[in-house]
Amino acid sequence: MAVMVSIVLEVACSLGAWLFLYICFCYWNKHRSHEWSCRLVTLLHGVIVTCLSGYVALWDGPWPLTHAGSPNTPLQIHVLSLTLGYFIFDLGWCLYFQTEGDLMLFHHTLSICGMIMVLGLGKSATEVNAVVFVSEITNPLLQTRWFLREIGCYHTFLGEVVDFFFVFLFLVLRIGGGALIMYAMVISPDPSWLLKVGGLAMYIVSLGFMAEICRFIRRKMLKKYHSWTRLRSMNAPVKTNGHLAAH
Repeated sequence: MAVMVSIVLEVACSLGAWLFLYICFCYWNKHRSHEWSCRLVTLLHGVIVTCLSGYVALWDGPWPLTHAGSPNTPLQIHVLSLTLGYFIFDLGWCLYFQTEGDLMLFHHTLSICGMIMVLGLGKSATEVNAVVFVSEITNPLLQTRWFLREIGCYHTFLGEVVDFFFVFLFLVLRIGGGALIMYAMVISPDPSWLLKVGGLAMYIVSLGFMAEICRFIRRKMLKKYHSWTRLRSMNAPVKTNGHLAAH
């Protein structure tokens, strides 16, 4: 009971900290939109949680592909409490300002329910922390894309680099790595069956995001192709009566 009270207080402090940070960003960026401040919070959360969850998954252990369903460690509890507080904040913000679609709202709801379940059961934080890592590692890049658009620097070489690494990391870690984590979770007898169902639902959501990314890649490649063909036709020599016309 004392452990649960401690976790609830930790999550509440996390929620309060993210909310306070958002208010500060709004105060410091009065000339910007509320979304600008919220995305600054999201960017900061993505960087911090990627580092922490990556350290837990890859260094501190236990290894998520072999120890799914193992008891939660103190560090795992701290990381998930920090993340849970953020997701509660962000879901509330998205519902209030109505900026996101059903897929993102469903993703946030699943994430919150999954983390609450893991913290309540006292096990399976190993694989959930790994899911947080492969999911959040692309978030800083996603927010960077948005900020580049806002300041008019998206259609530059930097924008191309950010897009490339965002798509690459999403496909390799969130889709590829996420599949390995899901497989380890499903075949292990230790995780709760409800958590397994939730994990599969979360992976399906990731596939939905991947479909959106594939449509984005298709539009971008078609746009580049049309730009290239227009440029080629403009630079091609013009023929008049079978002879090349002078430029």
